[in-house]
Amino acid sequence: MEQLPAQMTVIGISTPGGPEVLIPETRAVPKPGPGEILIKVAAAGVNRPDVAQRSGSYPPPPGASDLPGLEVAGEVVALGDGATKHKLGDKVMSLVAGGGYAQYCIAPDAQAMTVPDGFTMAEAGATAETLMTVWHNVFERGGLQPGETLLIHGGSSGIGTMAIQLAKAFGSKVIVTVGGQDKADACLKLGADHAINYKTEDFVARVKEITGHGVELIVDMVGGEYVDKNLDCAAIDGRIVQIAVLNGPKATINAAKIMVKRLHYTGSTLRPRSPADKAAMVKAIEANVLPLLNAGKVKPLMDSEFPLEDAAGAHRRMESSAHIGKIVLVV
Repeated sequence: MEQLPAQMTVIGISTPGGPEVLIPETRAVPKPGPGEILIKVAAAGVNRPDVAQRSGSYPPPPGASDLPGLEVAGEVVALGDGATKHKLGDKVMSLVAGGGYAQYCIAPDAQAMTVPDGFTMAEAGATAETLMTVWHNVFERGGLQPGETLLIHGGSSGIGTMAIQLAKAFGSKVIVTVGGQDKADACLKLGADHAINYKTEDFVARVKEITGHGVELIVDMVGGEYVDKNLDCAAIDGRIVQIAVLNGPKATINAAKIMVKRLHYTGSTLRPRSPADKAAMVKAIEANVLPLLNAGKVKPLMDSEFPLEDAAGAHRRMESSAHIGKIVLVV
């Protein structure tokens, strides 16, 4: 193995604020602790929580790196005590609790997955966080079954584009809401059955028109006024999973709708979950989903790549909401 450098380039948050506060700085290369691996980062995914952390509204959990970045792909270059799942030189992708915007990043060995066959390192860097979010919320929490219909708000996002592919691969129908024709086209090309432009159409009326009885599962990253509308879109015994609140966490709802339709409203966030929880999700993904990735049936839809040093540009792209699919930083 090559000798590891003592120092590395990272992207720090100089002070809470806009994209311009993301500044390259030099730090010591971290050493993996028990059950951890050190990854030489080839690519790091850019996600909405990174934007929230940069603006000061999403602090890292206790003990996590203060650097942004929740998913990376690269080569294993050091092993901590008891790390036996991967070996030096392995190409892996992993969810991390922070620290992804760097040349080297620590990851729990149990959370890292082998890079799928035929994936570029940029694609691998765009996969772990999205895959875990979709698997947990659509299939574990949401219990999506073959033949059921899934409604995804934010269909052209990284999470949305992965959810479309997995839901279709497991035999479900998919309706998405999007904010433009180019986004609708991208979702339909990935396999969505229907794409509704929420700017020009009433999505509640369209969902009822398409399904007749509503949808069995809704995955919502918008929140705000969508929360009550989700109750209208849901079928009897439907499930709704809240995974983000881009339009705000507060909503006024008619709770009688939950009673009359016998609805389940749940939600989750990934970052504060225990290492054991995350390792269990990874095991389930390795058994159920990685075969689809290795067979080339599911891949992240890539929007754009930015050099690590231009993390600010990547954040501007994300905040413009013009992106379709995943944005990654390439080291």
